[in-house]
Amino acid sequence: MDYFLTEEQQAIQEIARQIAEEKVVPVREELDEKEQFPAEIMEICGQSDLFGLAIPEEYGGFGGGVLETSLAVEELSKACLGVSVSFAATGLGCYPILLFGSDEQKQKYLPVLASGEQLAAFGLTEADAGSDAGGIRTTATKDGDSYILNGTKQWITNGGEAGIYTIIAITDRRKGPRGASSFIVEKGTPGFSFGKKEKKMGIRASATRELVFEDCRIPAENRLGREGMGFMVAMRTLDISRPGIAAQGVGVAQGALDVAVNYARERKQFGQTIISFQAVQHMLADMAIKTEAARAVTYSVARYIDSGAKDFSKMSAISKVLGADVAMQVTTDAVQVLGGYGYMREYPVEKMMRDAKILQIYEGTNQIQRNVIGAGLIKEYAQKK
Repeated sequence: MDYFLTEEQQAIQEIARQIAEEKVVPVREELDEKEQFPAEIMEICGQSDLFGLAIPEEYGGFGGGVLETSLAVEELSKACLGVSVSFAATGLGCYPILLFGSDEQKQKYLPVLASGEQLAAFGLTEADAGSDAGGIRTTATKDGDSYILNGTKQWITNGGEAGIYTIIAITDRRKGPRGASSFIVEKGTPGFSFGKKEKKMGIRASATRELVFEDCRIPAENRLGREGMGFMVAMRTLDISRPGIAAQGVGVAQGALDVAVNYARERKQFGQTIISFQAVQHMLADMAIKTEAARAVTYSVARYIDSGAKDFSKMSAISKVLGADVAMQVTTDAVQVLGGYGYMREYPVEKMMRDAKILQIYEGTNQIQRNVIGAGLIKEYAQKK
């Protein structure tokens, strides 16, 4: 379908597609088997200016928005979700600075993120604070012109690989959700270390580590916004980043559909290619319907956010739920179309299916997203009365 992309957006798509086909596909199996971070591919993304897509030109970026980023993420995800999330996680870590940073903070950090010289990560999740973000325990205690951080963050994408981290920590527990604040912490800061690299079902190429803060002193100027704005920073960041998860879903679904169709056109049973069987055609048709529907919603929501809309939590959640669920359904069906071959590592769909599962979990489970959608509906219909 023609989504009436501009020439610049089509160029972004083509650059990301070329990187995916020429650099990612040849090594994705090896990266998955070795659980190896795709450092060289991230360098190529930086050299191709992909990291700066949503960063304003004045800070060395392209000056685009959520749609431009989603286009690049989708293309990379067709080849490997482990690679695409390593790319996308820098955007997640960058958004708090982009949205709430002072001009000095933006001048200091955004240019190195736009160039890919440094990767970023976002630290919200903890062992006892996943879906319940209000349960975080990491603290930031004011001490003169500094803050001292203590606590741990769990399952942080790009942990250990990123140089810049945006961290949500409690500055005043008495205030509940209004007692959290957001901070920029640089790798190498004394008292800031990393746990082991986690062993995961999927997205094995990406780095997932624990962040450990032990009397980690950072300058007060590293606080993002005012004290007490931490949850606002986190929720706004996730609202903007969730179409990127939807784009990952669209990408891996499209990648699985491509493999399934090509296999069905070549595989012969009972003297004919299996794509000639109506049962297989219907499976492929349903896969195509779901993928295209998810793509349409993802692009629409991305454009809606980029238009300057103020309240987009519900639509952002809708895009994430649909994209993630479609990814799981389509990759599972792709394995079924390939049959025994689909279950073997020789073909990429078993990896795609393993990878796709995380989309229903990270950046807010799909069950939590349905809560967000439900709350949005209650609010909308209350306002209509």
